[in-house]
Amino acid sequence: MKTYEIANLYNLDETIAKDIFAGCTYPWEVLPKIKDFIITLGESLDSNEYDKIGDNVWIAKSAKVAPTAYIAGPAIIGKETEVRHCAFIRGNAIVGNNCVVGNSTELKNVILFNNVQVPHYNYVGDSILGYKSHMGAGSITSNVKSDKQLVVIKDGNDRIETRLKKVGAMLGDNVEIGCGSVLNPGTIIGRNSNVYPLSSVRGVIGSNSIYKKQGEVVNKIVM
Repeated sequence: MKTYEIANLYNLDETIAKDIFAGCTYPWEVLPKIKDFIITLGESLDSNEYDKIGDNVWIAKSAKVAPTAYIAGPAIIGKETEVRHCAFIRGNAIVGNNCVVGNSTELKNVILFNNVQVPHYNYVGDSILGYKSHMGAGSITSNVKSDKQLVVIKDGNDRIETRLKKVGAMLGDNVEIGCGSVLNPGTIIGRNSNVYPLSSVRGVIGSNSIYKKQGEVVNKIVM
């Protein structure tokens, strides 16, 4: 089983963006499609449930958006979602239902499944966060390599070429990221896994794991 395949990371019934994954094997394959997908999907949304604000920004009527938040299109903000003070949504963002986008959090070219929380000083770019995933305060995705080369996904001896310069992190459903952690370009974290605070993570972390530090990943005991 390949942790980094879409089928092993996400419950696609927990996102309005389900159709963008059709025909794809790996989650990063959808990153270049997000912009056009939002525009097409947004025009089909029920006007009784969503308001179109400005240039290709659709916000659910039940969402709460702070007056100090900035949302650039194309973007969709889901039902019952809260976008807090000074959040910065730079565009190409699909934020699901019952999500929290917190104080000074920045989003760019992302899909957040339902019930995702990025509540405190997070940067999430070129990334996909699965159902009920949570990023602790100050944790970020790094989406460009320091040498500016194309991102390669590394899983043991496997090397998967993304052919993309910008790939952040792919978090499976129910992933918990500890405060102050950095997810390096091309990080994949399997379902139901935890990352300790102040971690620097790279490569593929399996499902039901606890990442303590580089080279120390243990199986999670499920009671």
